[in-house]
Amino acid sequence: MKFGGSCLKNADDFERMASIIEKEEDKKVVVISGINGVTDILLNSLYSEDYNAEVIQKSIESLKNMHFKILREITEDTHIYRETQNILNSKFTVLERLLYGVYYVGELTEKTKDLILSYGERLSVPLVVAKLKSRGLESEGFEADKIGIVTDGFFGNATANLQETERNVKLALLPVLRNGCTPVITGFFGRDYEGRTTLFGRNGSDYSAAVLAYALDADMVEIWKDVNGFMSADPKIVKNAKPIQQLSYEEAAELAYFGARILHPRAVEPLKIKGIPLRIRDIYHPEREGTLIHHISEKNWNIKSVTYENNIGCLKIHGAGVGSKMGVLGEITRYISEHRINIKSVITAQTCITLLLNSEDLDRSYKILSSKNMRTIERIEKLREISLIGIVGEGILEYPGIAAR
Repeated sequence: MKFGGSCLKNADDFERMASIIEKEEDKKVVVISGINGVTDILLNSLYSEDYNAEVIQKSIESLKNMHFKILREITEDTHIYRETQNILNSKFTVLERLLYGVYYVGELTEKTKDLILSYGERLSVPLVVAKLKSRGLESEGFEADKIGIVTDGFFGNATANLQETERNVKLALLPVLRNGCTPVITGFFGRDYEGRTTLFGRNGSDYSAAVLAYALDADMVEIWKDVNGFMSADPKIVKNAKPIQQLSYEEAAELAYFGARILHPRAVEPLKIKGIPLRIRDIYHPEREGTLIHHISEKNWNIKSVTYENNIGCLKIHGAGVGSKMGVLGEITRYISEHRINIKSVITAQTCITLLLNSEDLDRSYKILSSKNMRTIERIEKLREISLIGIVGEGILEYPGIAAR
């Protein structure tokens, strides 16, 4: 069971979450995001134009007020309160030192950034444990890097090593589950082979839950959000958008990749390997079934959903025959990928290769390719304010007429 930050805004949300966890009679593992807004506070302080001791203190005080206010409201047990207070204070001490370290060194590395941003989850887990204990539930908090969720070391957008993680997680968590205790685990990050914290990217706690489900051979994954699953379109734009009852693994992955922010784009990968179903549910309407994501054997040839992403830039690489000459496309994509830039899509024509990129990568990609001595390239053009629209449905590419309509 994974609970996102939008489900963890205040004491009432913690009450709803604890009630849902308590009603689940089977053995369960709980994965937690940071409290709503915490990651933004950390990012805003790190990238403040005047990053100084005053900014750091304001950020720390804001975070302390947020967490201790919730703690005061979720438990009346003095022992639980003091125990959790001590845990939070020790974590705030480390976080404050990290923030001051960036200030004194005058440099923010990818390694340090990932470590600092992981504290949203490290601070929320003790609060969830406190809430469950205050309801009489046996619970224990764990941090993902400590229980051995191992990653490839790619800062900001890491991928888990599933086999090694499975060995580590079973050793750490199966005894806890056998004793009837509910483990509460940090989402959003793991550790690489050198022990460095690495994040899983936006909505990374979804992926954390999927990795843990794979490692523990779970029967089901429930992702609890503040929405009732996937919709046929964005309801803010399309007023008669309808909820989607079920999707295949592939459909869900495509929708997430093309802009539907309800799920991490890679969350279905570990689940698909073992055939573990995933259900997205609404914490404010737990009676609703939400969207079920699983293997679907029959293709129904329907468009399931339309989604979009506005954060797109377009790089057009012009030159005589660039689309047909051997090795040109491979050389271009190699130069881009060497700088850890993701290419969303590639469109080739005889005289132009077009790359779709995240807009923040557009200028960097332009500089990289402009600095290379590629005789086949005559000029490079940048286009901004591009939207990428994804039309998703199992089998629609094979069904005649849909693209034309």
